[in-house]
Order: sequence, then C-alpha cells, then structure tokens
Amino acid sequence: MGASGEGGRRRAYIGSYTAEGGLGVLCAAVDEDSGALTPLGACDEVPDPSFLALSPKDGLLYAVSETSDGAVAAFRVTGDTPERLGAPVPVGGKGPTHLSVHAGHVLTANYGSGSVTAVPLRADGTLAGAASGVLRHTGSGPDPKRQQGPHAHQVLPDPSGRWLVSVDLGTDSVRVCTLEAGVPTLRGEYALRPGSGPRHLTFHPGGEYAYVVNELSPTVTVCRWDAGTGALKPLGESSVLTGAPEGDAYPSGIVVSPDGRFVWTATRGEDVVSVLAVEAGGETLRLLATVPCGGAWPRDLALSGRFLYVANEHSGNVAGFAVDPASGLPRASGSLEAPAASCVVFG
Repeated sequence: MGASGEGGRRRAYIGSYTAEGGLGVLCAAVDEDSGALTPLGACDEVPDPSFLALSPKDGLLYAVSETSDGAVAAFRVTGDTPERLGAPVPVGGKGPTHLSVHAGHVLTANYGSGSVTAVPLRADGTLAGAASGVLRHTGSGPDPKRQQGPHAHQVLPDPSGRWLVSVDLGTDSVRVCTLEAGVPTLRGEYALRPGSGPRHLTFHPGGEYAYVVNELSPTVTVCRWDAGTGALKPLGESSVLTGAPEGDAYPSGIVVSPDGRFVWTATRGEDVVSVLAVEAGGETLRLLATVPCGGAWPRDLALSGRFLYVANEHSGNVAGFAVDPASGLPRASGSLEAPAASCVVFG
C-alpha cells in the first residue's frame, strides 16, 4: 500500500494556505482517463502547508509550514485523509516555501530568512527530530523591494543525486551544495542576470541542461549543467509572454515533459500557462503559445501522465488540462475547487 492510496489508485495531494481559508493538505482521487480530480479528505492540522513532497518511502508525504516560525511536517497518506505523524519540526528559518527529500533528509528552502535547512529522517521515513544543519545565504539584488537580502525559494537534488541546488530570488543566483553529515555545505554559487529574481529550477531529462524560471522578469534562463563538477553556466533567456505585460506578471512554476520536448511555466497576474519548445538538444527554448490558466494567480503546476494541473491560489481551484503530445498545447479538461491552492503533487 503506497502513496498512491488504497488499491493502488492514483492520488493528487494539494497544499494550500490555511490563513486564506485553505483546507490544509487535501487528498483527491485521479481519474487517469479523464484527468478529473475527486476530493477525498483533508488535514488542516499544520498551518499554511504551501508546498508538498512525496517520500520515496511508501505512504509518506512532507509539507512545509510557511509561517514566520517555519516548520516541516510529515503525513501518512495510505488512506483517503492525510494523517499527521507527530509534531511539526522547526527548520530554524522563516517562511519555508519549498522542500525536497534527499539522502535520508528533508531539505527546506526558507524564503524569509534566505537559508536552506536539513531535517533528518528515521529509517521508516518519519521526521527524526531537530534540524541537523542550516546553510544561510548572503547577498542582495538590485530590486529595492524584493532583493534587499537573500530569499531562498527552492532546494532540490540534481538528477545524479550528487548535488543539491538552491535557487535564491534575492541574490539572483543558484547555489550548488553537498550534504555532509546532515549539514548543507556550499560548493559553488552561480550568478544569473541581476534583477531577474530566479524562483524555481527544473532539469532537462538528459541531465545536461537546467531551466530557471524568473519571478521578477517573465523569462526562463537556460543553463548548462555539469553533474561531474557541479557547475552551472547560464546560456541565455527566453520570454514566457508573447508581449509586454499589462500589469503584474510574476512567473511561478516550471515543468519539463518526460521526453524533453516541451517546457511549461505559469505566470501570476497574467494568469497564463506558457508553452515552450525545447530545441538544439535542450540548449534553447522557443515560446510557442500562452493559454489561460483556468483561474487566478497560478502558484504551481505539475504534470501527471498526459495531463497538466495548475494550482490557482486566488480563484481557489486546481485546473486540469489535457496536453496534446504533438504540439504541447494544453486544453482545459476540468477543475477541482481547492481554496487558496498553492501546490499539487501526484503519487
């Protein structure tokens, strides 16, 4: 019985902001033919579980608590309703916005304090206790409102599993780290364009390129990635909008297709999903089209099978799209009500 639920049924897990009326962590059944999501049960015992990650261990899910105190929590998700396992563990950082599982630890990116935290796991995947290490970022950027200091927005392992990369919106950079005895240890920092405000990164399936979506500039930065040395080299940027934005335009999530042919991003304010073609073996991106995101303020997007899902925070829904495999274009296929939705993952 794994994270896909009883009987092996595929599940979606939706994080949300409880301070905005969200349900906490919501579990939904996935119809793999139609893409439809059906709500099953929710747990609101952890405040503002805005980002989620499934464990390689069966039946476990982790969530940040994006609060000023900052914590991470574990849930058992073998049933229809997520079940919290123990008390949330403080991460020693403010406002964690992202987390991932790596080498027997949960890693969190703490936006408010500009740091990355490692929390050890027991053999059964539950949280072992206090954080084992915190890496504090330093630096700033040219935007006086958003970049007065570091703002770590994401941390994840590279495809080789040798490195951790942390994306920092406040310092316009990506840091490359290793995990040494439970302590995130800086090995290199790579600068992106000043003022771009990098938010999230994803790797091309081939492992040689990384794509960084920028929040303060509606673009994606293409980077060459060397898994042997842990070096990241920016190559260029591609716009995710067809023209100049009329108002707010803050890109959020980014995903790449398993075959490496397409990249999709979401942009808040413009409230669109952008479709980019991957060209030159991964070295360049070309904007193909933008489509409405099926709601307002798309904070995250995720791919499951042939469907793309967008968590729309302000409209309170997760919109589903069937993706045309030839063109990469998403076509609206349905929507699930999910107040203050901020993240969706599949297991």
